[in-house]
Amino acid sequence: MKNIKEEFISTLSHEIRTPLTSIKGFSQTMLSSWDKLSDEKKKEFLNIILDQSQRLINLVENVLNVAKIDSNSENFIPIKINVNQIMQNCINIVQMAHKDFSFKFDKSKNEIFSLADNDKTQQILINILDNAAKYSNNSKVIDIKTYNQGDYNVFSIKNYGSYISDENINKIFDKFYRVDSYISSSTQGSGLGLYIAKNLADKMNGKIEVVSDKKNMTCEFLVYLPVYEVEKLTRNIGIKGESLV
Repeated sequence: MKNIKEEFISTLSHEIRTPLTSIKGFSQTMLSSWDKLSDEKKKEFLNIILDQSQRLINLVENVLNVAKIDSNSENFIPIKINVNQIMQNCINIVQMAHKDFSFKFDKSKNEIFSLADNDKTQQILINILDNAAKYSNNSKVIDIKTYNQGDYNVFSIKNYGSYISDENINKIFDKFYRVDSYISSSTQGSGLGLYIAKNLADKMNGKIEVVSDKKNMTCEFLVYLPVYEVEKLTRNIGIKGESLV
């Protein structure tokens, strides 16, 4: 039986080979049959090449991010971020890849702010939004909320049609781990997104929780990031030991 690392390498090899095969195949078809293809077909093939190229870029970025996390070489710049605004920005980005989905955003009534790295926060939210869409099965609705809960601001992302057991909830953030019932072989992805998201949240003094309901087949990811407080900027408090001043 393959160990976890061997399984990851096998999965990664498959994830790399699949888009490369598509890019090569459609490129060869266009070169050999250019005059025979209609403009509509050429546009269709070019869009496939573009999509598969982006898939490769995302995969490479995830692998590089894992390397940075493991070597503790990630740089964090904590600033005041608008929770509703950054959530909306991430929804807009993910919507482009999942145009047939409805991302319903119930934003906090009041403007709320967190102390976090802007780019890393977007990376976390985009990974989880994309994950929610990929594993929603037949449902095309993602419910999103933002609200304050004590010392944290919360980003809630819920999809329908999927369930993660309590046993697997404790493992899905592990590097190399894949859940057969949740991360199916028909779904694209290396399985690194949640590992990256959790590590980035932890290093920004936040956390991620998962609540899954088997009866209603729902899965909700909750991202907690510290509330922005002006007085914290005068203290020698940083992200995992780094100074804010």
